[in-house]
Amino acid sequence: MNKQELENRLIDFASTIIIVASKFEKNYAENHLAGQIIRSGTSPALNYGEAQSAESSKDFIHKMGICLKELRESFVCLKIIEKSSLTSDLTNLTIAKTEANELISIFVSSIKTAKTNLK
Repeated sequence: MNKQELENRLIDFASTIIIVASKFEKNYAENHLAGQIIRSGTSPALNYGEAQSAESSKDFIHKMGICLKELRESFVCLKIIEKSSLTSDLTNLTIAKTEANELISIFVSSIKTAKTNLK
C-alpha cells in the first residue's frame, strides 16, 4: 500500500466516524462520546499528513505513534458505543471497527519497519 492509499483510507475512516457520530441522539453520554470519537477518529488522517513532512526518522516514528494511539482510542470508543447501543447505524459502526482494527495493524507494522530502518 502506498502513502496516498493509506491517506485515503484514513480520510474514509474519518468520514465514517463523522457519519456514525452524527446519528447520535442529543443526551449527555452521546454528546460526550460523539465529541471524543470525532476527535480521535479524525486525528489519524491529520497526523499522518504531518508524518509525511517529518523532519527526521525519529520525528516520523513519533508522529506515526500518535496516529496509532488515536486509532486505538477510536477502536475502544467504537466498542463502548456498540456495547451501550448508542447508534442504530450498525453498518457504519461495523465498517469503522473493522477499519480501525486494520489500520492499527498497518501502523504497528509501519512503525516496526521504521524503527528497524533507524538502527
